[in-house]
Amino acid sequence: MAGKAGGDLKEPMNEQAVANIYGAMRAELNQIYSKITELEMEVSEHSLVIGAIQPLDPSRRCYRMIGGVLVERTIKEVLPAVQRNKEGLEEVISRLNEALEKKKKEIADFEAKYKIRIRKSDGEVKDENEKKEGSAQGVLVGPASTNE
Repeated sequence: MAGKAGGDLKEPMNEQAVANIYGAMRAELNQIYSKITELEMEVSEHSLVIGAIQPLDPSRRCYRMIGGVLVERTIKEVLPAVQRNKEGLEEVISRLNEALEKKKKEIADFEAKYKIRIRKSDGEVKDENEKKEGSAQGVLVGPASTNE
């Protein structure tokens, strides 16, 4: 560490440590994506409920699940609460989107710093090699026939 000028104390020393940190960062990014998706589904459910009960009579009975307990209320009481919940979820989604962009930038900076490149899957690498071989060779070979 003393040999590095201005080196960060948290800077990984070997490739394995860099790979582990990068993997953790990618896992965190995936968690943010999945949480955003989950909350967006809840927002759409809230929208469906709001759309279903808004045109109804405000004094009509309705049931709402609160902490695993089904309670009886009126639409007049439930509708504002559902709308508030929906707004709260949308606010959380916007914060998560900001965190997602920050994490993407952090990962991009990390990739640039350590010159990380994502390996392509075997199929993609094979396809590229076949294209390169075909263009370099200039020979077209048809499928092997089994008829003799």
